[in-house]
Amino acid sequence: MSEDWNAAARLVAGGLDPQDVRVDVEAYLDEDLSAERRDVTSASIFGPEHTSVVVLTARADGVLAGLPVTHVVFDAMPGDVEFTYLAGEGARIREGQQLARIAGKTRDLLAAERTALNLLCRMSGIATHTRRFADLLADWDTTVLDTRKTTPGLRALEKYAVRVGGGENKRFGLYDVAMIKDNHKEAAGSVSAAFHAVRSAEPEVDIQVEVETLEEALEAVAAGATFLLCDNMSPKELSEVVDAVGERAQLEATGTITLGSVVEYAATGVDFVSVGALTHSSPILDIGLDFEE
Repeated sequence: MSEDWNAAARLVAGGLDPQDVRVDVEAYLDEDLSAERRDVTSASIFGPEHTSVVVLTARADGVLAGLPVTHVVFDAMPGDVEFTYLAGEGARIREGQQLARIAGKTRDLLAAERTALNLLCRMSGIATHTRRFADLLADWDTTVLDTRKTTPGLRALEKYAVRVGGGENKRFGLYDVAMIKDNHKEAAGSVSAAFHAVRSAEPEVDIQVEVETLEEALEAVAAGATFLLCDNMSPKELSEVVDAVGERAQLEATGTITLGSVVEYAATGVDFVSVGALTHSSPILDIGLDFEE
């Protein structure tokens, strides 16, 4: 095994639990190799003591995210692996740039290759997409957020990639923040009734209220809400909400916000814009693994 603390320290610095990542990585490897870690092709061609050096190389420009996770993937293989970082997490990388060099038994390197690249390309793609939004918002007091529209089993890693790219995570699941949506308002009878029901049952939990009109925004704030999610409002409608309640509540705009429209939404004065596409539609960043010449 290579120096686990090296990867662990980098994961902790990024807000990830190294033990959780290791458990997840083991499951990802089992999916590709089975519990026996069998790569029948490489085992047929390379002897058990054959060693190699491989290099991770960017094949497109973007933002790097997930290199410590990749380190954990190679560390999870049976043989000793030496993992050398050649680029920093969150760095803007260029096509052709070498990102890491890994030395070890050839069977292990090739068996871990696809799992490592699947994670690294996915996370770097999310970070790259997020950075484009963050760059457009650099001159505004508005932050881009992700949503719960994540890949099952990858939420922690995908939300980490958003942070690496310059975005923020407002909530991780249904357990840590209450979100009052249409069904809740309808069942309770009104925005204010739904808010009071949640506040009574969960006095310590943060509450977000989804609103679709200025009238709902006014009702929510009057009930005590301090965070409103303004759903599918036009920039003009958002400006009216900002003028009416912006001093009393944080405001998040959501609903098909794109790179082409995000500045228009930021100009309304909202505190946040949330973009589900960061995690459900970001293209991967192309990164390859090749034998070192």
